[in-house]
Amino acid sequence: MTGPPIEVDAAWVRSAVERFEGPLTSYAARLLGDAESARDVVQDTFLRLCAQPRGPLEPRLAEWLFTVCRNRALDVLRKESRMTQLSEEQVQVRTSPDPGPPDVAERRESTARVLHLLDALPPGQREVIRLKFQNGFSYQEISRISGYSVGNVGYLIHVGLKTIRGQLAEGPPAKAQA
Repeated sequence: MTGPPIEVDAAWVRSAVERFEGPLTSYAARLLGDAESARDVVQDTFLRLCAQPRGPLEPRLAEWLFTVCRNRALDVLRKESRMTQLSEEQVQVRTSPDPGPPDVAERRESTARVLHLLDALPPGQREVIRLKFQNGFSYQEISRISGYSVGNVGYLIHVGLKTIRGQLAEGPPAKAQA
């Protein structure tokens, strides 16, 4: 027997969609490598939110949304048995405009290099670094989202950042001489 139906707080759900749709879509797109599938996963995430009571979720809404989104994305990956990389063009679709024409070219170049180096990391390091720096989650929240222990989250972030720093310090690869 099921309990009484949950009354949906439409304003709260609408507010959650406005606040988290973009970050969740970017996160899911990076996991799935497909923007269309990412939008489907995010839509399903918000549908699941509608079936949840507001009270217990309110203090940890972002963590809950990212966990559900991640689990749905992993379900899709398992079902499709594939992982592809998101193209640079698809990543740019969800970015917000940045100020400053003088800084845009330099920022794009630096960002592209860091994202390229980030994409070269093992999947676990890549995921926890994105959750930390692109979504602002604490180690504890990342642990609950990813299933890694808090200590392992810290280790993965440390090793991943050390690798990226080392590669940035080396500079761009030297061109082959003829």
